[in-house]
Amino acid sequence: MLRNFSLSRFGGRWLSPVALLLLWELGSRIGLIPERTLAAPTTVLGTLSEMLISGELPSNLLVSFARVAAGLVIGVGLGLALGLVAGLSRAGELAVDPLMQIKRTIPALALTPLFIVWFGIGETPKVALIAFATIFPVYLNLYSGIRSVDLRLLDAAKSFGLSRWEQVWHVVLPSALPSLLVGLRYALSVSILILVVAEQINASAGLGYLINNARDFMRTDIIVVCLMVYAILGLGADWLVRTIEARALIWRPSIVEQ
Repeated sequence: MLRNFSLSRFGGRWLSPVALLLLWELGSRIGLIPERTLAAPTTVLGTLSEMLISGELPSNLLVSFARVAAGLVIGVGLGLALGLVAGLSRAGELAVDPLMQIKRTIPALALTPLFIVWFGIGETPKVALIAFATIFPVYLNLYSGIRSVDLRLLDAAKSFGLSRWEQVWHVVLPSALPSLLVGLRYALSVSILILVVAEQINASAGLGYLINNARDFMRTDIIVVCLMVYAILGLGADWLVRTIEARALIWRPSIVEQ
């Protein structure tokens, strides 16, 4: 009975998306949705197949992936460093946290014109936007995770004679890991959202470049294909962090398991 419930629940998750696709296809076939306004699902699938076979989609996807990866390495690295400094030291908190709270109030996309002035219209402003947007989620969650460590655990560590850095390594960081992984999941999602806009900055390759060209030629099928890839990138990134979380936090009981 439980298995049947799980199967029906799984099927229910796909019911509304499938119904939407069928209505979309029907609307396209009877002329309610013009091809110039929005290509039919079958047309989109055909275009996807052509772009995969020709190599156009994989090559541009690799360019976009490289931009996200570079921005994440910088943003997550800075977020980790600043979170550790602010979380482990009162002086570090006074020096870092006010600046990070100011940064939090500034939308990353609002800095696009300034980044273009500073870095030109090449790859640097695209990567810088992604890095800027992903610093705060990692910083805030690591900082909060460190400051939320159970003091009784630290007292126990002291009673066993652990040094300051041994306490950080064996108690503080493992306790802050769940919060940090939440921040990493959010940072990955934000990086995909920023990529969509960043690739509109004079891109000569990448998914944003394909979208710009498709817009000029009214190719809604290509636009939808690229949007699908953006969505898959976001879901894939979330799945990756969830997998890491499940393995890294196997020691922690979950409310779902109760």
